Parts: sequence; structure tokens; C-alpha cells
Amino acid sequence: MIHEFLASWSLFHNIYIAGWLIAVLLSSIGVLVAARDQIFLGAAVSQASLLGIAAGMWVASWPSMRGCAWCASDGFLSLAGGVFAVLGALVTAHTSERRGTSYEAITGWVFLFAGSVAILIVAGSPHGLEEVHRLLSSTIIGATRTDVVVFALSAAATLAALAVWRAPIMLLVMDREMAGAVGVRVRLWDSLLSIWLGIAVGLSSRVSGMLYTFGCLVLPALIAREVCREVRRMFVVSPIVALAASAAAFVLANYYDYPPGQVAVALLAALLAPLWITRRVRGH
Repeated sequence: MIHEFLASWSLFHNIYIAGWLIAVLLSSIGVLVAARDQIFLGAAVSQASLLGIAAGMWVASWPSMRGCAWCASDGFLSLAGGVFAVLGALVTAHTSERRGTSYEAITGWVFLFAGSVAILIVAGSPHGLEEVHRLLSSTIIGATRTDVVVFALSAAATLAALAVWRAPIMLLVMDREMAGAVGVRVRLWDSLLSIWLGIAVGLSSRVSGMLYTFGCLVLPALIAREVCREVRRMFVVSPIVALAASAAAFVLANYYDYPPGQVAVALLAALLAPLWITRRVRGH
């Protein structure tokens, strides 16, 4: 099994490396999502990214844009997906019960609105509709060397930021009121974290699809939450779990000729289930 995987390395190494880097990037940010019980936020932001990609394809189809080669490029679509993902994250971040609409309601609205409108935008374009369905079904096939560089820089920047600003981030995650009382600019930090979440999800969705993106964002963090007593340890355990699971999944996917994204998410979900069962049994 390992031999077959190594034999495929020369052809698919960009796919493997990009997938692993995406797993590390999203699982690190996912700790913030899981620790604050905002799991559905990842799905909503992924759908917002999908809407951005659909909007980008729609703009590229305008007669006035047909001479613009960059408008039809992956870079343009990734930018569009990232912008819409950031907007979706910001919308949910600055909504509270005091404004008359619950956080869950706004998150659900973003998910449903973005998912439905994305399909409607590209419904008249067979190529666009096929691309949206591809992203919904999730695939990492097609990742390039450029993607590897982008995600390597993004993962490194994320890990560095979490290390440098660990104190305010930890305080914000564990006790928002205390964070505000000691001088942490809660609203600013919420905006910055939402923007970074949107960028990471937007970039990842274009390359790996919604399923792998959402799975890597929340499942490793949920696993880390089950095995760690402190949030700060989750920032270490979550990316390790994501990297180990995605590495094993890619080996299995190559051997059995399965789609790697789905295998990775299924493996992570399978790892989480017994942890939940064990906690429930111990709780009783």
C-alpha cells in the first residue's frame, strides 16, 4: 500500500502536499470555531465562498470581460471566493441576540442564501453548474505547485500568528467578557479572526471543495476538544490529528482508488465517533 502511494508521488505530489497543508491550516483555525461552539459557521462560510466562485464565473462570462484572461483564471475565482467568504464570516461575527436576530439564525441564513443563489447564478451555464457541483462534491484533484506555495505560506502565517498573539486569542476564546475587561479589543479581534477564517476557507474551497474544507475545519478541532483539557493544547493536537488523518487517508485513497477528500473526512468522522460514545458512557 505504501509502495503504491510512493509510486504515485511523482504524478500527484502537489495534490498530496496541498491537501496536507490545507488540513493543517484549517484545523488550526478550526480550534477557534470549535472552542466557541460555532461549528455551523464553517459550513456557512464555505457556502459563501461557493457563492463568490459562482459570481466570479458569472462576471467572467460577461461580453465585456471575454478579453480578460485573468478573469477566467483560478486566481480570480479564488479571490472572488475569498472575498465572499470574508463577507459571510463578518456578517455572522457581528450579529448578536441584542440585535434581535440570533447567531444561529444568521449563520443558517448565510448558508441557505449562499448555497441557493450560487446554483441560480450558474444554472444557465453547463460549465459553471458542473464546476459548482464539483466543489460541492469535494475534490483535491487539480492542485498545482502555486497552490502548494500559497497554502504553505498561509499555514506558516497562521501558526506564527497563533504563537505571537496566543494570550489575547486564548482569552477571547475562553472568556469574552474578561477579555474586554482587561483591555482586549474584542470587536476588532472578532473582525480579524473572521477575515482570516474567510480567507482560509475561501482559498481552500476553490482547491479542495466544500466537504474537505468543512471537514478539516471542524473535525480535528472537535477531536482535540475531546482529548484535551485545555484550549491551548487543542492548538497543538488539532493540526497533528488533521495531518496524520489526511496522510493516512491519501494512502488509502490511492490504494483503493477512492476520492481522497471523502476518505479523509470519513476517517476523521470515524475517529470522533468513539470519543463521543466514550464521553457519554463515562458521563453516565
